[in-house]
Amino acid sequence: MAYGDRVRPRLPVVELTDRRALERWRPADPDTVEEARRLKEQALLDLGMTHSAIASWIYTKCHHQIATTAVGTAAVLASGDGTCVLLYNPDFFVALGLEGVRFVLFHEARHLVQRHLFADRELREDPVFTLACEVTINHVAKMRLRETGLPTIDGEPVGIDPEEIHRAYRADLDAQGVGSLDFAQFVATDMSVYRELGRMRHPPVPGPACVHVLLDDTGLDQETVDRVTSDVLRSVLIAARRGNGAAREELLDLLRRTEGAGERVDRLWGDLGAHALRGVTMPTRRVDWWQQWLVDVLASKLREGERLVYPKKRGALLAALGHDPMLARRGPERVKTIVIALDTSGSMPDQVVEWLTELVGRIDGVEAHWLSFDAVVMPFRPGERVYGGGGTNFGVVRDYVEGRLAVKGERLDEHPDAVIMVTDGHAAQMTPAEPDKWIWLITPGGDDWPERRHPPMACHRVRSA
Repeated sequence: MAYGDRVRPRLPVVELTDRRALERWRPADPDTVEEARRLKEQALLDLGMTHSAIASWIYTKCHHQIATTAVGTAAVLASGDGTCVLLYNPDFFVALGLEGVRFVLFHEARHLVQRHLFADRELREDPVFTLACEVTINHVAKMRLRETGLPTIDGEPVGIDPEEIHRAYRADLDAQGVGSLDFAQFVATDMSVYRELGRMRHPPVPGPACVHVLLDDTGLDQETVDRVTSDVLRSVLIAARRGNGAAREELLDLLRRTEGAGERVDRLWGDLGAHALRGVTMPTRRVDWWQQWLVDVLASKLREGERLVYPKKRGALLAALGHDPMLARRGPERVKTIVIALDTSGSMPDQVVEWLTELVGRIDGVEAHWLSFDAVVMPFRPGERVYGGGGTNFGVVRDYVEGRLAVKGERLDEHPDAVIMVTDGHAAQMTPAEPDKWIWLITPGGDDWPERRHPPMACHRVRSA
């Protein structure tokens, strides 16, 4: 149903996955379309810069963003062909203005996340849960976007007002003669809103009003939603682990809001490794999610390369014209150099070393340089015995990696794409020349100072069992 309506809408007038039909359906005035597009672009920029890393990443997955009067407001569709589409009514966006457009785009992005986290059909078909989603999403939108109220058109608020729903909830429970929660307790988590609305004799449904409610079973393919949303949350998690304060704050807020939602939601967060943001692991699971984190971070640091080739046809033509043959560049070819440094002065879980060895072996085209170190650097090959036990000095690894330190008369003549440090972290802190290329795996009981240092470095704790 359309954003802001309180009645069940008509079915879409055209097939919402037919992009050409959407664009052709009763097109709006060209000036209105252009203004709506400008507002949409500015709102997306604002979301990405200051307000919501999750919303910004979701809209990067919407390769088609279509202005159409076939929808009354706005919607994000995840279709069975694996694509996401943003639909928006240009007249609606122009009437809302920039702040309103930003609010609606945040709202629609959050609904995609909700659909991913709370994917059980019985929940999606429950109108009380639908209302609870509208309440929680609009409350979070107001907080994150620092808005005092809902968007308005001609002075009238558009959408479900969380405070209004809370007042109706308290009046209903007061009439029953039972206790109710204050507003802060009421909206504490997504499930608290759903639970408390379920205590009402007459919940105000079917009140929620968004196109996506109508499209749950026709326009939102769950497999696509899960894939896109998992990719988005993982990307935001990596940004948070690298020191992006806005991404970290938003993920922590989302974690808090989904507390008590059940084992499935906890499992989703555990598979992503998001509990690490607040120092909690899943005690009933044996998923070493730091491994997935390392794969994702490492992949983001490996650079694209090129290779030189001799173009036969072009070379023959140049030779016929009397020119010297020339090599040409062709790519991309993955060129990866990794330095893996193991701190042998402290405890080193064997399975961490084994898994790192397997990881390097699985990455196509990677060249790995293995080091053990305590107070000195000792290069070795996987399978060889490593020695250590003295004091720890991270500076010797830095100096070796940056080409200032020779070991047995030899220097590292490669420029590494990434440096993986496996250590307990207990030594004098240091800052490398390129901190964004360093990845720290901290063993149990260790000090994770690299992520607290400025600039922060990628850092994660690993488990010993």
